[in-house]
Amino acid sequence: MKNYAVLIMIGLAFFSCRKEEPFEGPSLEEINTPFAIVTDLVVSQSSVDFSAGEIVTFSAELSKTSAWQLRIVGEGSGAEKIVLGNSKVIDVSSYMWEGSTTNLPMFKAENCAVQLSFPGQEDTLFGAVEITAAKTNAGFLVADFDSGFNPGWTSFIQSGLDMDFQIKTDDGAAEGDSYYNMAGTVDWDYLIGLVNFNADAYGADHFPLNSNPDNVYFNVMVYGEPGLQNSIVLFQFEEDENGDGSFNGADEDMYSLEVLVNWEGWQLISFKYTDILALVDGVPSAAAGNGTHNSDKILKINMLHLANPVTGYAKSKLDYIIFTENGPLIP
Repeated sequence: MKNYAVLIMIGLAFFSCRKEEPFEGPSLEEINTPFAIVTDLVVSQSSVDFSAGEIVTFSAELSKTSAWQLRIVGEGSGAEKIVLGNSKVIDVSSYMWEGSTTNLPMFKAENCAVQLSFPGQEDTLFGAVEITAAKTNAGFLVADFDSGFNPGWTSFIQSGLDMDFQIKTDDGAAEGDSYYNMAGTVDWDYLIGLVNFNADAYGADHFPLNSNPDNVYFNVMVYGEPGLQNSIVLFQFEEDENGDGSFNGADEDMYSLEVLVNWEGWQLISFKYTDILALVDGVPSAAAGNGTHNSDKILKINMLHLANPVTGYAKSKLDYIIFTENGPLIP
């Protein structure tokens, strides 16, 4: 009986001496505080040159910790940046905008509307900022189509119906002012048309890329036409492994990226070069050459627009084809 008493005394001493864990979360006082705007939204500057590395910050203060959404919309492009947070004070530590976008198209030189809203609350704060120059992206730009059709590129277009392969300049571009439109009906072949981006169009023997394929990313913006989901865009990367200035499909590698355009609107496609496979009729297969992704030996990039001939008219748009290093493009 004495042993039980000793155990009970030890247990009581343990619980009485145990240190209470700190409570994480809003205090009772803050929970009972009604939501209110203490300090209105302030945009750090009225205009910004993102190409020069400038940034924009935003500040406001609330009566209590609350969820918030910062939404920036380009009034000309329709580009959209959305930032979510949960805090009482919004300041430079919450977010610094460097000109990137959440939803394509990309921002350009334009006026932008700023909205700061709070889920579950009626309050919305408003601001504005003018972009005098859009941000620039590091990497090797293959095509943005803003300067027209490079004379070093080549193309082939089938003689089908409603063929429309051309650079268009209008408000529909994903970046800048222009994009490449690919559309038509071919009822006897998958191929509708293509463009070849040759390395010598850029004054080089091969595309000037990092020799480590794990550090090389291929990025392209593709537009899916509403109501049509039959377009296939195929990119082929021809490697000149022996350095003779030409590609031989019998004993040199060609890697292919096949994109089924089954969405609507602009979408960014990004792939690490080592993740791009060798394909034969759309099926992964062994590469014909050394089987090694030699990113610094790419001689030509082919961009093909395909569709099953029984599906009829197909259409897609392409914009901002760029290689980046050490990570995919942040638009």
